[in-house]
Amino acid sequence: MSTITVTESHALSIDDAKKSLASFEGDLSKYGMKLEWSGAKAALKGTGASGDVNVTSDKVTVVVKLGMMAKMAGVKPDLLEKSIQKRLRSALSGEA
Repeated sequence: MSTITVTESHALSIDDAKKSLASFEGDLSKYGMKLEWSGAKAALKGTGASGDVNVTSDKVTVVVKLGMMAKMAGVKPDLLEKSIQKRLRSALSGEA
C-alpha cells in the first residue's frame, strides 16, 4: 500500500479553508471519492483508496492511502501526489 501526504499552507480561517476545499472535493468526486467532515477533519473514502484531510489555522494536510485496487488500476503514486498538490494549492488560493 502506498501512502501519499501533501501539505499546503494557507492564511485563511479554518472555516474559510474548509469552504475553499469545495472545488477540491468536486475533483475527488470525479474519481468516486468523497470527504466526510467532522469538525476540521474529514475522512477520505473511495474505491481503492482511503485517507483523511486535516485543516488547521495555517495548513491543510491530505493523506491518501492507495489500496491494491488502485495499484491494479494503474494509479501512479507520484503523479497522484503532484495532482493533489496542484489542486489543493489552486483551491486554497481561490483559483479554482
